[in-house]
Order: sequence, then structure tokens, then C-alpha cells
Amino acid sequence: MNIRPLFFTLAFLLTSALAWSQDNENLVQFSGMVLDGTDEQLYPVPYTNILVKEKGRGTYSDLRGFFSIVVEKGDVIVFSAIGYKTVEYQIPEDLEDTRYSIVQLMTQDAINLPETVVFPWPSREHFKLEFLAMDVTPELQQRAQENLANDALARMRNEVIPDGPENAGSYLRQQSREYYYIGQQPPMNIFNPVAWKRFFDAWKAGDFKKKDENGQ
Repeated sequence: MNIRPLFFTLAFLLTSALAWSQDNENLVQFSGMVLDGTDEQLYPVPYTNILVKEKGRGTYSDLRGFFSIVVEKGDVIVFSAIGYKTVEYQIPEDLEDTRYSIVQLMTQDAINLPETVVFPWPSREHFKLEFLAMDVTPELQQRAQENLANDALARMRNEVIPDGPENAGSYLRQQSREYYYIGQQPPMNIFNPVAWKRFFDAWKAGDFKKKDENGQ
């Protein structure tokens, strides 16, 4: 019986098991909290990007700032979030335990840009000359009055389709309201005086009147 193939098979399995054991010893369950450390009171930083540098994988923190990811000893972890300075943290290479937890503080990175004012004329003097030289005919004045009429503005508000940024802003506002009242009962508008005022204003304006077949 030729035992050489069996010997090589056992040697290969033993080598693979040894390499797998060494790889497992190098793995670490890395977890922790990401908090806003700008002020004295700490706040969680939700949805922080947590990336293992130069390895193309990572995770993100949840709504409470908690995260958990499997890394290797010596890995460099990059924490980044919108409005905060990017932070890097290296897992200790001489770590003996297979679990490691930290509290990562993030500092707000606010950049104030100078105000930009765009004018169709190069200076106030040019604007004054153009404004005084403008010939407003009765036809243009009548058209402006028609465009600024309340009925025309209301019709445009109802007929104009919202664009992408407006839809995105509405969706984000709705999501933020849901996150704000997460875990608790949202307020009822029946106890909201602002909602009642809007209701009475709409009632006085005739918004609840029945429309005829022609929509008038």
C-alpha cells in the first residue's frame, strides 16, 4: 500500500488547520460607541462610517452610536461622519484578548464660508442706471400683475411638480421626525394650537367648500 498520498494529504490538512488557527488568533471583535466630544455633554453620532483602512470593508454606527466589526490586530480603523473631523485608530498588535472595545470621540468640523452675493450687474451704479432706463409698458405691468395674482400663484403651487432636491429634502425631514419620536408616542395634532389655527384659516378661506363638476 502506497502511503505517500495519505502522508501528503495529512500534512496539507495539518498545515491548513495550523494556518487557520493562527488566523483566528489574529482576529478581534472590535466594538464601541461613537460620541460627540465637542461639548462637555456627550451625544451619540449615528451612522458614522467605520472603515478598515486599505482593506475595503467596514460598517457604520447605529442610531445610538454603537458599532461592532471583526478586524485584525494592527489594523487602522478610520472614523468619518459628515460635519466631523476624520479620526484614525490603530488596533494594538500585542492584544491578548479576542475582544476589544473603545469609546471614540468625534469633534465637529464646522467651516464658515464667506457670504456670496450674485448680482446681474457689476455694481450698484450699473443697476441704478439700468433700473431707471427700464421701460415698463402697460402690457408688461398687466402681465406682472397677472403672474403675481393669488389665484395664479396657488395654481402654480398645485401644478408644478417637485424636483429632486425638494423631494429629497421632504423625505429627509420625514425621516428625521420619525427618528425624533422613535421609542415614544408621537404627539397628536388635536392638541396642537398651530394646527387648529391653520384649520380655521383654511375654513375661513373657503378651502373646504365643495367644488362643482368643472372644479370651480
